[in-house]
Parts: sequence; structure tokens; C-alpha cells
Amino acid sequence: MEDISGLIARIKSYHPKSDGDRIHRAYEFGAAMHEGQFRHSGEPYICHPLAVAEILAEQRLDDDTIVTALLHDTVEDTRASFEDVADRFGPEVAGLVDGVTKLTKLQLNSNETKQAENFRKLFMAMSRDMRVILVKLADRLHNMRTIKSMKPEGQHRKARETMDIYAPLAGRIGMQWMREELEDLAFSVLNPEARNSIIRRFITLQRETGDVIDKITSDIRIELNRVGIAGEVHGRAKRPFSIWRKMEEKQIGFSRLSDIYGFRVIVETEEECYRVLGAIHQRWRAVPGRFKDYISQPKSNGYRSIHTTVSGRDGKRVEVQIRTRQMHEVAETGVAAHWSYRDGERVLNPFVVDPAGWVASLNEQFDSADDHDEFLEAVRLEMYQDQVFCFTPKGEVVKLPKGATPLDFAYAIHTRIGDACVGAKVDGVRVPLWTRLRNGQSCEILTAEGQRPQSTWMDIAVTGRAKSAIRRSLRAADRVKFIRLGTELARVAFDGVQKRMTNKALATAAKSLHLQDVDELLARLGAAELTTRRLIEVLYPELATQTGDEIDAGSAIVGLDGDAAFERANCCQPVPGERIVGITRRGKGVIIHAIDCPTLVDFEDQPERWVDLHWHSGNHPSVNTVTFDLTMTNDAGVLGRICTLVGAQKANISNMEFIDRKPDFYRVRMDVDLRSVEHMHAVRLALEADQDVATIARVRDPDRKP
Repeated sequence: MEDISGLIARIKSYHPKSDGDRIHRAYEFGAAMHEGQFRHSGEPYICHPLAVAEILAEQRLDDDTIVTALLHDTVEDTRASFEDVADRFGPEVAGLVDGVTKLTKLQLNSNETKQAENFRKLFMAMSRDMRVILVKLADRLHNMRTIKSMKPEGQHRKARETMDIYAPLAGRIGMQWMREELEDLAFSVLNPEARNSIIRRFITLQRETGDVIDKITSDIRIELNRVGIAGEVHGRAKRPFSIWRKMEEKQIGFSRLSDIYGFRVIVETEEECYRVLGAIHQRWRAVPGRFKDYISQPKSNGYRSIHTTVSGRDGKRVEVQIRTRQMHEVAETGVAAHWSYRDGERVLNPFVVDPAGWVASLNEQFDSADDHDEFLEAVRLEMYQDQVFCFTPKGEVVKLPKGATPLDFAYAIHTRIGDACVGAKVDGVRVPLWTRLRNGQSCEILTAEGQRPQSTWMDIAVTGRAKSAIRRSLRAADRVKFIRLGTELARVAFDGVQKRMTNKALATAAKSLHLQDVDELLARLGAAELTTRRLIEVLYPELATQTGDEIDAGSAIVGLDGDAAFERANCCQPVPGERIVGITRRGKGVIIHAIDCPTLVDFEDQPERWVDLHWHSGNHPSVNTVTFDLTMTNDAGVLGRICTLVGAQKANISNMEFIDRKPDFYRVRMDVDLRSVEHMHAVRLALEADQDVATIARVRDPDRKP
């Protein structure tokens, strides 16, 4: 690793006007703040910010980004404040350091709701200044390069996060080299045996065939000389993770994998790119379906290149990328090229994508996401997929993620077209809506007046934009049903506190909750987006917590027709307070399932049997049996104490079955009669806290039918 003098010299080589003194001061300030701190490897902590700055200097980035790299951990990990950084190095650097600090605190691999919320913050940081992401990616790259000094559990968590989030993000902003290195470093932690196996096979292959890369590189140079083009030719074996991914996708072994070598030809002009393509296809046979022209149809991150795969020496498939020098700069650094310097001037590369415009276009589809779950779905679907380019009948280009269908194509054109879609033609041939589109195909959408999105479309659509539009339309279609159910829920809630439900009362509640009107209030109640407890709380806060009389067990469910019989499903044993759905069953009325019950998948193709239901709000009797699986110490008095703990929570044990009995422990299944989900959690918490209870789990068994 370079010292600070070497770093400054490197920066001066591409930016002679760089303020070396400012960079040196940033290093000294960072070193002083991190004094006494050490990395897991035992090195002084300042080695890490210096290494991050070197990675960014390799991309020829500006002074502010380099200074930010040197200071990126000071606000989070030392006594330095935002104001200290602003006073010494200016508000722009302070803003960048603050952005990196906030990103470092985001838990992008946490639970889904929190993850979606944090992804929004990630995109907000990107929209303010993309350099925040560049510093964070360089920070992650150096951490992955030195990951072996971490504890094994920390290595696995960081590698998983890198593979799932940071590597795809690097690829999406055009830094493909970084994506490949991050993936391979993570792969070495997550599956070292597979990686080592691929490396060993490479060594064996090279011993058997000689240096294939040198031979094919020489062949390509001969073809360039033949057509009079002076260009650079580079070849390399693909990285182990890239090979592993292909083996997994194609379900084939290493010996059957052909295109494990990649070659790159760099020329001066666009016209020469196509001449090189012609020369290569004249010499070697092109592999059908493996040609992509990203020069005429560039990726949204500015990437331009021609990709082709040919059968080279001994029939081995090789991938060749052909691009100009300017295209190569963008391919190597992506949007980072926007800040790149050469000879003291910002690089004016015509292929560089403006980061502000790029992020705005990326965020456009996410703005329509109504909640965190939809946003996260959109990120996963749109952010981490390659693109295909299809044409409208008029020849206009539509960019879609890989695997997109005609439905996605329709919604990409306009929501109105998507909603009215009844069919599609691809290259003039009628195809099913679930057909996967390929590069260069022409797609025509057939529409009909009165057509509305179907629920099955959610399984067909791939893009977040299409899924959000379909979901909104389905919600609108369900609105009448939700309003009807919401009216019934509201009536029961008002009756529960001995109040009369009036339109004026509902209108007052809607206004207090900042909802558009009474229908919106009722629709949200029916869709379980608003609770009746909240409704009563807004109108009658003094009554919201009153206990009231115990609800009759036969009237526990709201939403049943008339006096329809019902029973709780044994497979999931739902309790009051949990989201539920009813499934009609001949001779048994309605079977009540928890909304996340795995057996519901058996009824997906029978929507006519589904009934929207809710538990009555109020106090339920202790008649809702839940089965717990407990492992406890086999010792005198333990079982008696466990039973006493359950009784202390005012719950009754209705059955107990010994599953396993060993000299040192029991495993029992215990049926406990409960009032509500809160009651269940109280019982479970009391048991978990006992020192003789090793494990406790709620039993949900799909094989236990009603």
C-alpha cells in the first residue's frame, strides 16, 4: 500500500492542479482522530481510509472525493464532528462524509420493512451526490480485500451483504470490474470449496491445453492486421464466481462449460468496432443468440460495447467485447467517469451518463411504490437485472429488465395500455402474455375496451412498474368489497363501545386521520390498513381502552354471511389479533386460517372459496388452543413449575404429549387455551424466560387438517 506521498503523487499524475496540501492535511487529521484505533488485522486504522482513497484515485476522481475517503470514518468512529470537518475542509466534503456515515449505519440486510426503508435512504443519498456511493463502494471493496482478519461469523454476514447488495449496485452504476471483484471476494467466503475447485480445474486445463489466452489473443491480432486496424487486444479467464454462476444457471459441470475465456478489443472509432466485428465473424463462426449491440442501444448507465460469442480454437467458445477507448473508460468506471480527471481537466467523455439524470430515471419507477414492500420489490426486480431492448411497431426502443414479458412491455409504454391488454404479438406472431422477451424483438400489444387487470398478472409481470400498476388496479376493483366489509367492522366497533355509527362520526374520523372521505376510511378498514381500535381511539379516546363484556365465542368473527358456521384451522391455529382469511368448505362452513398459513397455497386456484374476515374487536374468551413445542430440563419439579407459569398467565393447559424423553431433557407438545395473540406472546415470554426451558416454538403443522 502507498503512503500519503505516493497517493498524492498518483493524483498529481492525472490532476496536476490537485491541492496536495489539502489532501495531506486530510490524512493528518484522519490519522490524529483515529490515533489508538486498530483494525482486526492489527494495523493502525488510518491504513483503511488511505486504502479507500487509493482505490478512488485509481478511478482518477476529484480532490473532494479523495478527501472524503480519508475522512469517511472520522465522524462515526472518532470525536470529530460534522462541524470540525466543515470548518477544515469545506461544506461539500462535510456533506459527503455525513452521507457516507449515514450509509454505513444502514442495515441493508435487516428485516424486509427496515431494509426497504433503508434502501429508500440509500437512493436519497445517491440522488444528492453519487460520490457518496462511490466512497462507500470503495470502502466495502477494501473491507472485502481484508476480510480474512475478521471473525468467521462476521465474514459470512459481510460477504452475504456484499453479494446481495453492494456487488449488484456496483454493476448497476457501471463499475463492472468492481462488481466482479466484490462477487469473487464474497464467493471465497460463502463457498470456498467451490471456488478452490474451479481454480484447480483451471490449472489442470491450462496444463493440458497450454496458454489458450495467448494463442487466441494472437489470432485476433492477426485478423485486425488483415483489415488494417490498430487496436489493443486483451484476454483473460473469467473469474471463478462468474464461472460458478454459469454452471448453476445451466446446470452443467465445468467440463461442459465452454465460454470461460473473455477477450476485449479496444479501437479508436465506432466505425472500426463494426469492422472488427465483421473480421471476427469472417474468421470464426458466431454462436446464435449470443450477440448484443450495446453501441446502438446503450445501457442506462452509459455502457456501450459490442458483445459476440464465437467458436474459436478447437471449438472452444470465447466471448469478445469490442469498444472504443472512450467507451472503455465508461465501461471501467461507470458513472464515476463523470468526476474523472486527466491532465488537470475533467474528462469530457461523450458517453458518460449524467449521474443526476441517471438517478432521477432510476427513482422514477420507485416513486409509484405505495409502501415499503412494493419499493423493496421494485428495487430487487429493477436494480439488479440486465436489460433487454425491444421495439414497438413504430420502431421505438423500450428498455426492460431481463426476463420481462409483453405485460411489462405494455406497462412500460403506458399504464392505460397495460390495463387494457388482452394479448400480444412478438415479431408478428401471437404469443401468451407470459412469454419472455428477447433482445431485438418487436412487440405489439393488443387491447380491448373494458378489459381490466387480472390477479394472475401479478405472477406474469416482472417489472416493479407493472406490478405496482396491476396492484393499484386490483385494489380499485376490490374497493367496493372493502368498503362493505369496512362498514360492518365499523358498526361492530361502535356497538362495542355502545355508540351509534353515523355518517357524521365517520366523516369526523376521516378528517382527523387525514383521509380523503368516508369511503376511503371504510376501504382502509376493510383492507386491514386501519384498525377499528384506531377508529374508536380518534373519536372516543376515553373509551378506546375500555374492557367491555367478553365476546361470545360463536360471534368472534366479523364478515361471515348470516349465521354461517366456522371453525379454526388446526394447521395454523389462528388466534384473535392475527390477520385471518376464511376458506369455504362444504359441510363445515368456513375454515379460519392465519393469512400466512402455508396450506393456503392449496386454494390459490379457487378464489371463489376465499372470504375476507376479521376478528371481532374486544375481549375474547380463552378458548383458542395453540400448541407449543417445548424442550425442558428433565429434573425434579421442572414440569410442575412450567405448568404453574402457564397458570400464572391465566391460561389453561388442555393437553400435553411427551414427544421425547431423555435422561437430561423432556420434549413435550403442550396445548394452551388462549384469548388473543397478546395473551399467546405473554405465555410464551414467561416460558422462554425460565432457565430450565431450552427451546419453545409454536407448532404450525400443514398435515393437521381441520
